[in-house]
Amino acid sequence: MYRKNALAAGVAAALALGSVTMVATQSTAVPQPTAAGTSAAQPGAGFRAMTADARGEAIRDAGRNTAATARELGLGPAERLVVKDVLIDADGTRHVRYDRTYKGMDVIGGDLVVHLAENGRITGSDLAHQGAIKVARVTPKLSAAEASAKAVRHAKHVRKAKAGSKDSTLVVYAVGKIPVLAYRSTVTGAGEFGPASREAVIVDAASGAPLDQYELRQSVTGTGNGVTVGQVSIETTQTGSGYTLTDAAHGGTIVYDSYNSPQTNPRQNARPFSKSSNSWGNGTSSSRESAAVDASYGLAKTWDYYKSSFNRSGIRNDGRGAPAYVHVDNSLLNAFYDDNCFCMYFGDGSSQNGNTPVTAVDVAGHEMSHGVTAATANLTYSGESGGLNEATSDIFGTMVEFYADNAADPGDYYIGEKLNMSGGYMRRMDNPAADGKSLSCWNSGAGSVDVHYSSGIANHFFYLAGEGTGAKTIGGRSHNGTTCNNDTFAGIGKDKAAAVWYRALTTYMTSTTNYAGARTATLQAAADLYGANSQERYLVSKAWAAVSVGTALPDPGTGTPTPTPTPTPTPDPTDPPSGNALANGSFEQGTSGWTQSDNIITNSSLQPARDGSWYAWMMGYGADAVESVSQSNIAVPATGAPKLTFWLKVSTQEYAYGAYDTLKVKANGTTLATYSNADASSGYVQKTVDLSAYKGKSVKLEFAGTEDTYLATVFLLDGIAIG
Repeated sequence: MYRKNALAAGVAAALALGSVTMVATQSTAVPQPTAAGTSAAQPGAGFRAMTADARGEAIRDAGRNTAATARELGLGPAERLVVKDVLIDADGTRHVRYDRTYKGMDVIGGDLVVHLAENGRITGSDLAHQGAIKVARVTPKLSAAEASAKAVRHAKHVRKAKAGSKDSTLVVYAVGKIPVLAYRSTVTGAGEFGPASREAVIVDAASGAPLDQYELRQSVTGTGNGVTVGQVSIETTQTGSGYTLTDAAHGGTIVYDSYNSPQTNPRQNARPFSKSSNSWGNGTSSSRESAAVDASYGLAKTWDYYKSSFNRSGIRNDGRGAPAYVHVDNSLLNAFYDDNCFCMYFGDGSSQNGNTPVTAVDVAGHEMSHGVTAATANLTYSGESGGLNEATSDIFGTMVEFYADNAADPGDYYIGEKLNMSGGYMRRMDNPAADGKSLSCWNSGAGSVDVHYSSGIANHFFYLAGEGTGAKTIGGRSHNGTTCNNDTFAGIGKDKAAAVWYRALTTYMTSTTNYAGARTATLQAAADLYGANSQERYLVSKAWAAVSVGTALPDPGTGTPTPTPTPTPTPDPTDPPSGNALANGSFEQGTSGWTQSDNIITNSSLQPARDGSWYAWMMGYGADAVESVSQSNIAVPATGAPKLTFWLKVSTQEYAYGAYDTLKVKANGTTLATYSNADASSGYVQKTVDLSAYKGKSVKLEFAGTEDTYLATVFLLDGIAIG
């Protein structure tokens, strides 16, 4: 689909029904089963789960198309778009958020969101300032120093305001109807956030008149030295002449020193960490701040992982951070989440682990994930559901560790390996039973085992689903994916496995879900995300079977296809039957059996297949074009009422009902049926064509497409059969 990949990225395929206008819209397309690796969840189900790498690639991909997007939006030649974020719906619809610049200057009020169909076609947009930016002059009358002086006089939110020439920057202020050249100045003074509170003041670059002003919240980055994470940057807040471990960038998460309050009331003696400098801890337990650095860093990385991967803002997805308490009790070799107080507690360890604080990255991720479970499936903390609850926290604690990519604690599938445990770890996902207590394989007594040990079944499943079988080194540690049924297979990758688990947890699991229910939930989640016939779903089933939960599904790549009816011709002395059965009507063998005028038969993820991953993608150029795909010497059955059936999906830009772009079905050059842009549908529709006139004969079957010079129409074909 090389030519279409170049043209259709902005023009063809999967177009919204009716007229495509530059207004805010949501995709109304009904998703169909898709190829492995693409999303097929129902519209409205939320944003597609994305790993940090996937999100970064989506942003980079959008960045490569900014010039074309600006042109299509009608922006001026002096304007540039800068990608800020990309959100992807479950049905593949993308929402790209941009900031705007004008001749290199930031445009205040120039931000916008562009909505695109899965193939890249713009379906709508929301602009803070409608239309192109035009500024009468770009040379300011005021100097930066003069603008700063004006800003100081106009400041309303701080007292004893100060600002220098370096604190003022030229911008375009486009909040009103007419954009103007302006200065954005940052003034500092006494205010709500202490003596160093800040305020932004916007003044006209010609007159100095105030255009806008607002408070700037403090976002301070400090340096921390943790026991397990090493030296890291952490978010803190400046208050008066000092700092606190309050992370405003992550929902206002505050880390408190519990001062060894008892487990029964960890907040009894608690007080927030505060000091005059913004350097925390010394890397050892001799400083009470060191464990707090670990916790603050781990919780921030957990927040970022959920936000980046699943667009989840905090534990309850409400943007609110949960308080955390370190130094709880005495000799406490544990950490826990309490949903009643919406908070987390971390012990200092005991003699069993050399009194190493229980604040490692995977532990922080584990505890915060208990909150996510409580806010979603709320798995009961007993029986098999309790094991799934614990496993969920191990799974996402591990994923946070990979996401953090901290050199002092590289990602692996060992839980608590930085806690100085006698065995080297608390739990191990690739081989849970290695600790002598955890279960690697399901059995009928799993529900009566301590949840920390029955979690091994799901942990083992997750490792196998992500990494597959066999020995490997991950994060400098040895791993070996053994199975309970001696099977061997490849994994789908940890990011995909995590996406499946997250969707299953948030969409299908309930408080009483057991292991059999978890298998059902993850198989459905895999179907939603990657397709019912995807390798991902198949390998998820293989991973469950490998831990003795259910059996593996048939391999969609090697399964026996449904046979095409074989004609039984009746001899006719005047026209002896000949020819072959229609071959590869599902296109799952690629181009085999078919002749195409262009790269029509494809497994491109830009469009959905009806079944499997291959289909025929015809037209969609928005320009004069002719295409065809055909198969010769096909035997038409000589008995009964022979017919051609196929699945057709039509999507178009055309807004009138005339037949401007067409797809004709032909037999031996004779047109039997014609479909057009007027037959647009939200999904695949099965079509039937009578072949009685060709009973007992061999024919050349052809699908011929024609597109006019204006507006695109796409015809997708799949599941062709003659019987």
